[in-house]
Amino acid sequence: MSFSQLGLNSDILKAIEEQGYTTPTPIQKESIPIILNKQDVLAAAQTGTGKTAGFTLPLLEIMSKKTHKKENKHYIKALILTPTRELASQVAENINAYSKYLPLKTAVIFGGVGINPQKAVLRKGVDIVIATPGRLLDHVSQKTIDLSRVDFLVLDEADRMLDMGFIHDIKKVMAHVPKHRQTLLFSATFSNEIKTLSKSLLKNPKLIEVARSNVSSEQVEQVAHYVLKDKKRSLLSFLIHTGDWNQVLVFTRTKHGANRLCQYLNKSNITSLAIHGGKSQGARTTALKDFKEKKIRVLVATDIAARGIDIELLPHVINFELPNVPEDYVHRIGRTGRAGNEGVAMSLVCDEEFEYLQDIEKLIKTKIEVKDIEGFTVSSLKKLKVPKKDNNSKKNNKRTSKQNQSRTNKPKDENNKKSKSSQKKDLKKDIEDFIENRKNSAPKKNNRKITNDYRRGSGSRNK
Repeated sequence: MSFSQLGLNSDILKAIEEQGYTTPTPIQKESIPIILNKQDVLAAAQTGTGKTAGFTLPLLEIMSKKTHKKENKHYIKALILTPTRELASQVAENINAYSKYLPLKTAVIFGGVGINPQKAVLRKGVDIVIATPGRLLDHVSQKTIDLSRVDFLVLDEADRMLDMGFIHDIKKVMAHVPKHRQTLLFSATFSNEIKTLSKSLLKNPKLIEVARSNVSSEQVEQVAHYVLKDKKRSLLSFLIHTGDWNQVLVFTRTKHGANRLCQYLNKSNITSLAIHGGKSQGARTTALKDFKEKKIRVLVATDIAARGIDIELLPHVINFELPNVPEDYVHRIGRTGRAGNEGVAMSLVCDEEFEYLQDIEKLIKTKIEVKDIEGFTVSSLKKLKVPKKDNNSKKNNKRTSKQNQSRTNKPKDENNKKSKSSQKKDLKKDIEDFIENRKNSAPKKNNRKITNDYRRGSGSRNK
């Protein structure tokens, strides 16, 4: 089947061809006809299988027909929500490429940059808005965006939005879009939480699942190296140098870990930059651009930025540290092996991550091959009990630690507070006693007489 058989117009087909695509992917074959039929969709597909084109192409087709028949003024017809700035930018790039020959305008809205340029773009009128929930609500509160005429609402990477705690923001956005709309929910993984969310957002949706949920791509070769924690950096440097790798995406769990690893690699003559939530938007954009253009060999990233990295021929993804959430592993390695190309995903696993590896293998239902590298790896790992990610326990731990801290600081801090408060109480009591004594010190008879004299106007002053 070709794209021309899916009911897309010649302008869109021309743009697709210029991008080098001729055959639709399975998710595109299934989703495009359903969306053109104006039905709600709940779709899951592996990362890198063309989900973005799966919803953007039919939306462009429908909107291009509406544009021909009516008013010149642009208004927001489609709203696409994404969890990260990088993904928002990536979706916008795809839409701009596919709508090259269409009279449609697009705006990208996310935080980390000035809001005034975004306001200026919105004032001119746009047809499609790609946004992260937080910055979108900033515009809503400032009344610089009108969502009252939205025909299409898309939640891209909905599972990641839930992971990042955007559920309340999503509900707030829902209050500003029309109830009569077409809603599309696309996700890399298909959890029970996603299905629950879909029930509140979608109306009789068509379910599309082109591959088993929570699985890794068959195009990706997965390898694990058992290594001591303090040997990880030297092993990574060895792999990059000996393999002469020129484009490697490396994942760490924390932004500080990403910065430290970058410093080490640069000292080892391996050009690298970090991309994470602690970087400014300008720095993140520059790092991603330099990586795509191969100006640097290594991009070190945290999971917050993973969803927006779309490089078709990216050959290597390295898990310098395994994620403690198994689903994040699927998203990480999905950055390679995209659009039918092959890729390699390596994981450097130390003792404290062995349990994470087992959880990942259980999720993807695949045993990851373990390979030795002489001088660096170990033959086996000790299984250490590592605390798993649990939001409730996390809150309880925070609460307990705060209580413990308050108990620890009690003798010094609280005694000071008590001494100050007791001083205030003593001072107040002294004042009250002083007033009472003043009242009691004067003879009652004279007090009454003076009071009555003044009431009658016959006090000593009148005399």
